[in-house]
Amino acid sequence: MMGICSLMFIVCFFNSFSFLVTSSTVVDSIRPSNFMRENTTLVSKEGNFELGFFSPGNSKNRYLGIWYKNIPVQTFIWVANRCKPINDSSGSLTINDKGELVLLGQNQSVMWSTNSLKPAQQPLVQLLDNGNLVLRDEKDENTENYLWESFDYPTDTTVPGMKLGWDLRRNLTRRLAAWKSFDDPCNGDFTYGIELNQQQHTYPEPMILKGSSKFYRTGPWNGISFSGSPDLRPNPLFDYAFVYNDDEVYYIYYLKDKSVISRIVMNQTTSVRQRMVWIQAERIWKPYNSVPRDQCDNYGFCGPNSECVITNNPVCQCLKGFKPKDEENWKAMYWSEGCVRDSPPNNCHEKAKDGFLRFSGLKVPDTQYTWVNKSVNLRECRANCLSNCSCTAYTNSDIKQGIGCVLWFGDLFDIRQFSSGGQDLFIRVSASEIEKARVGRKVKKAVLVLAIIVALVGGLILVGFYIRRRHNLFEGNLFIQ
Repeated sequence: MMGICSLMFIVCFFNSFSFLVTSSTVVDSIRPSNFMRENTTLVSKEGNFELGFFSPGNSKNRYLGIWYKNIPVQTFIWVANRCKPINDSSGSLTINDKGELVLLGQNQSVMWSTNSLKPAQQPLVQLLDNGNLVLRDEKDENTENYLWESFDYPTDTTVPGMKLGWDLRRNLTRRLAAWKSFDDPCNGDFTYGIELNQQQHTYPEPMILKGSSKFYRTGPWNGISFSGSPDLRPNPLFDYAFVYNDDEVYYIYYLKDKSVISRIVMNQTTSVRQRMVWIQAERIWKPYNSVPRDQCDNYGFCGPNSECVITNNPVCQCLKGFKPKDEENWKAMYWSEGCVRDSPPNNCHEKAKDGFLRFSGLKVPDTQYTWVNKSVNLRECRANCLSNCSCTAYTNSDIKQGIGCVLWFGDLFDIRQFSSGGQDLFIRVSASEIEKARVGRKVKKAVLVLAIIVALVGGLILVGFYIRRRHNLFEGNLFIQ
C-alpha cells in the first residue's frame, strides 16, 4: 500500500511539473493543463522570439512579454499585463476550462486574459516565428481561424506582418501606445493609429496623438504613398501596403531580407516614432527614419488655411486667396491663428461663379472633416464640391489610378508643401480670386515672352557684333598683307 501511494505521488509530482521539464528544451506552445511559470519560456520554432516573465529597467514588477530571442539587448515587442503587473514570482500562464489564455498571479487571481469569440475543441497557444502569440484549435492552422492573436492587441511596437489599423467587421482597432517609461510598460499618452469615422465616410489617415491632441499626421494614402510621406517609396529594406476596403483599413510591411531585423516603435521620452534596424556588427539598434522630422511636421504649426514650406524663411505662408488673420501676430511669427480668406466665396446661390485654384506638391489637409467616394472621377468630384456650399477643397483619393474623390469641409489644417512628391489639391475660391490668378498667369506669360524676346534680340546683337568684329579683323589682315 505504501509503495502504491509513493508511486502515485511521484506520478502526480511528475505531471504537475511536466511542462517545466519539457520547457528546458525548445517549446513553442501550451495546451490545457500546462502551466508556464517563472524561469520557463516559450521559444518560437526557428528561435526568433521568446515569451516569458521579465522585469523592465529598475522595476521589480513582473510582466509577461515577448522579446527577440537572439538579440543580446533584450528588446520587447509585446506585453500582456502592461498596466497590471505581478509584484512577486507567483505568475503563471495557462489555458482555463473555457479555452481562454489566462495569466494568474497571487492566489490564482486573474491578472490578464484573452477573450475569444468562440471556444476551441482542442485549444492550443503557440508562439509563431513572426512574434505573434496565437490561440487556435490544435487541428486548425488556418490563420483566418485564429481565436485570438497578440498582433490584434499591439503595445508600442509593430513588426513585419503586423497590421496597424481597423478590422471593421469586428470593430477592432490596432493602435500603438508608447511605454510610460523605461521601467513601466503601461500605456503612455504617445499613441499612433489610423483615424477613421466610418459613419461619416471620412478619409482614413495614420496619426500620432499626444494625449488627446493631434501631434503628427502622415497624411492619407493616395495610391502611391501617404501624402505627407513622399519619401515612402520602394526601397531595399521593406515592402509595404495600405489596404482600404469595406472590411479592413490597415497599413502593413514585410522585410525583403529575412536576415534583417527591423521594427517600428513609439518613444514616449523623445516623442518620436522610429523605424529601428538591428546592426549585428555593432550590436546596437540604429534608427532608419523618425517622425516628426522637422517643425513643418508638427501638427497645425502654421494654423488653418496656410502651408508650411521648410525651405522658406519664414516657413509659414498663407495659401493663395488667404491673408493672415492677425497681421501683427503673423509678422511676429505667431502663426497658430492661421489665415482667413481675402474675399469669401460667392453667395451659395451664385456658386457657379466660384472656382478652384490648384496647389501642387502638398501634404493634403487634415481629413477629420472630409467625405470620400472611391468610385468618382476628378471631374465629378469638382462638381460635387461646387454643388455643396460647405465644401472648401477636393482631390483624387487615388492618384495612381486617377480615381476617387475626397471633399473637405471647413478650414484646411496642417498643409505642408514638398519640393518633390506630394499631391494636388483644388481649393475653392471666389470668382475675383480666379480672375487675380488668371491675370497673374497672363503677367507671368507676358514677362516670360518679353524675357525670351530680350534674350533673342540680345543674342542676335551679340552674334552681329561678333560677325562684324571678325569681318573687320579679316579686312585688317588683308590690308597688312
